[in-house]
Amino acid sequence: MGTTYVDVTIRNPAELERTWTGTFVADTGAFDSLVPGSLLEAIGLAPRGSREYILADGSRTALDITIAEIEFEGEKVGGTVIYGDEGAQPLLGVTALESGGFQVDPRNERLKRLPAIPL
Repeated sequence: MGTTYVDVTIRNPAELERTWTGTFVADTGAFDSLVPGSLLEAIGLAPRGSREYILADGSRTALDITIAEIEFEGEKVGGTVIYGDEGAQPLLGVTALESGGFQVDPRNERLKRLPAIPL
């Protein structure tokens, strides 16, 4: 089983023409999505708060967050995006995946559309 990569566009909801597109890892272990902070700032997004996260090694850290439109596989969802460090691998978190109606198929390294989104 491998890593699932997804082309994702992050859009500034206040200025829809301001976007950044990149290749994200679909990460079902992460609630929120993550993008290097400089790329979020380049499309006019500013931090709207911070949230405490538990990292893979078990340590805790507070990270800045914002709200953005997240577009992938023909779906657009609104979601929380974490300001990552410069050079960080962009992550597509499980809340965006589920909001868009997808689950990860790790065997085939792709997203699988759900027949319907659970209410």
